[in-house]
Amino acid sequence: MFSVLFPGQGSQSVGMAKELYENFRYIKDLFDEADEVLNLPISKLIFEGPKDLLNETENTQPAIFLTSYSIYQVIKRETTFDIDKAKYFAGHSLGEYSALGCAGVINFIDTLKLLKIRAKAMQNSVPKNEGGMVAVLGEDINKILDFIYQNKNIFKCYLANDNCNGQVVISGRILDLEKFTSELSKFNIKNIKLPVSAPFHCKLMSPATEIMKNEINKTNFQKPKQMIVSNVTAEPNDDIEKIKSLLIDQIESPVLWRESILKMINSGNQKFIEIGPGKVLSGLVKRIDRNVKIIQVNNIDDLENLKQL
Repeated sequence: MFSVLFPGQGSQSVGMAKELYENFRYIKDLFDEADEVLNLPISKLIFEGPKDLLNETENTQPAIFLTSYSIYQVIKRETTFDIDKAKYFAGHSLGEYSALGCAGVINFIDTLKLLKIRAKAMQNSVPKNEGGMVAVLGEDINKILDFIYQNKNIFKCYLANDNCNGQVVISGRILDLEKFTSELSKFNIKNIKLPVSAPFHCKLMSPATEIMKNEINKTNFQKPKQMIVSNVTAEPNDDIEKIKSLLIDQIESPVLWRESILKMINSGNQKFIEIGPGKVLSGLVKRIDRNVKIIQVNNIDDLENLKQL
């Protein structure tokens, strides 16, 4: 039994998927189609940068989906590996859209359109540079949640991601995050400010929820080929209406990545494939359970890794 994982924001890099674009006509067609749908030369931005522009949320989200979707198509067309036999599909934040696109729930064009709207809505929910995110390292999640609760009169911050053992991400307004990290420093708790300009996955995203609720509900969804593990509940399901509802909830809800991986492992899944740029998710999975097997596929040479499963 194996499952497929799709990365989220932060895994992007200039030049990702260029090798696929240059070697497979159908991948070039996907990139050309994306340029047209987004009304943006996303292909040029992905291949040439500049990095700062690629890192802007509005560009990053469709760019990572396009890359992940392209890799998935290459696996299906260029190998004998039957990736459709995967038990579960799961994606980290925007990666959940990649999972849904590759599982046949949302078509390629509609996924691009939704991500363009989602990225803009999330970025605009809080004025630029007034919100952010901080990763807290080396501490138990319950200790950090208690810490936030005990200091609620000093700052208002929210759990955004439970990524793995010893890594949680907190969202909030910049002034609150500064107070939060100042309090953490009194206890020598390690933390890192993330290079994002908005406080994702918390109630500050409520304006984006309303926008995405409207867009998601008018988009055509099909029953998935695989069970989709939701970021919101860490539970697998294949019910279209529930998938839509959870995708709306995802905007303000924390990403329960650690719980999602544990759910798959406890269901008997011991093998994972990370499809997309980078190896971020592989690192998180290994920190959750170092006994499971995980491979990455993000270029042509990586196709050989599939033989290890």
